[in-house]
Amino acid sequence: MSAAAPRLPALLEALGQRAPRGMVLGLDRVREALAALGDPHAGLAAVHVAGTNGKGSVCAMVESIARAAGLRAGLYTSPHLSRFAERIRVGGEPIGDAAFEAALSAALERVPSPLTFFEALTVAAFVAFRDAGVDLAILEVGLGGRLDATNVIAAPLCTAITSIAFDHQALLGPTLADIAREKAGVLKPGAPAVLGPLDPEADAAIEAVAKAIGAGPRWRVARAGDGAGDIAVGRAGSGGRAARIAGPGRGAIEAELGLPGAHQAENAGVACGVAWQLAGRWPEIERALPAGLAAARWPGRLERIDVGGVQVLLDCAHNPHGALALAAWLDEEGPGPARTALVFGAMADKGWGEMLQSLAPRAQRRLYVTPQGRAAASLEALRQVAPGEPIGDPGAAVARAIEGAAPGGLVVVAGSIYLVGEVRSSLLGITPDPVVTL
Repeated sequence: MSAAAPRLPALLEALGQRAPRGMVLGLDRVREALAALGDPHAGLAAVHVAGTNGKGSVCAMVESIARAAGLRAGLYTSPHLSRFAERIRVGGEPIGDAAFEAALSAALERVPSPLTFFEALTVAAFVAFRDAGVDLAILEVGLGGRLDATNVIAAPLCTAITSIAFDHQALLGPTLADIAREKAGVLKPGAPAVLGPLDPEADAAIEAVAKAIGAGPRWRVARAGDGAGDIAVGRAGSGGRAARIAGPGRGAIEAELGLPGAHQAENAGVACGVAWQLAGRWPEIERALPAGLAAARWPGRLERIDVGGVQVLLDCAHNPHGALALAAWLDEEGPGPARTALVFGAMADKGWGEMLQSLAPRAQRRLYVTPQGRAAASLEALRQVAPGEPIGDPGAAVARAIEGAAPGGLVVVAGSIYLVGEVRSSLLGITPDPVVTL
């Protein structure tokens, strides 16, 4: 910790002590806190992005496009992999210690009522973006949308919903329509929206909310290879990451995507839709699309790390929908099951059985671990889904997988964001902040 931020360790400890309150949805405490701090969010030009999966990737792409256009961009995402400050970025980098200390102290010490862990970080992000004078703030919803702490933004320049799948049903509802209605809470009167490829049930629920509140025009991204949509996406050439994206009333652009995975073409379609909406205010954004998409990075998402000649692939797939995307990547670009080892661990409240059913056939060797964080799926329960080695400790499992890797093989680490963060920190020599359990 730098000398310029002597109180930051104590503030981070105090922040972590808020985590046991868990996920408490609602906007009243956040609005009250922001009002006490002079409403730092009120003047922000903002993009607000919700969705079950893909929202972080879309936020990373939009932020990269904005920076390629010369804008000073702020990015707020969750969770982090190693350091709390990863959640609040300005100009492509986590905010510095002094700025983080100032923002956190405001959120923890200068507000009328105690905030939850996520609420405090959200308030800190708004303070940091105001103090940094960002041109554009890109905000990722933490959970749901309607009652998420980020939803205090009243007039975003554009909103987006990337995908709707089953996750957090206890909080968001049991059906896709229920989940969709909660995520549609980010839509605002008059504000344009970009929607990723959606199940008809989810699309209908979102459209009903949009009409009821008088949301702005909705652009829909077609599934790759399907022409039914306002924004068409597809591959440019054969293989690789080159994508072709065509928008309403615009010529197609071709770009080499910085983020790997076939599913990123659809996320890029959402990001382009958002950028095209922003181009009315900043025309330079449209010219920056190819460069911004190519430069986008999102750690822990199909991220490769070379360890002594062995490739370790880290992916934050932590629900069945995410596991399907990882499985599709392995089918297309992996070395095959015989040369693939899977290090897998998941939280007990996630759909770990479905996830493992998707991933287990793609790896001949499976090593099961217990990630840090809240209660994890038991090693024996994982073995009942697919035979594997019950290792427990993630570091030991990765080391064993690397030691036994076949030539040209791949070690895949997936199942929990906590797990990916722990392994990534170890492999890259990063000292992580303490793990908090939500």
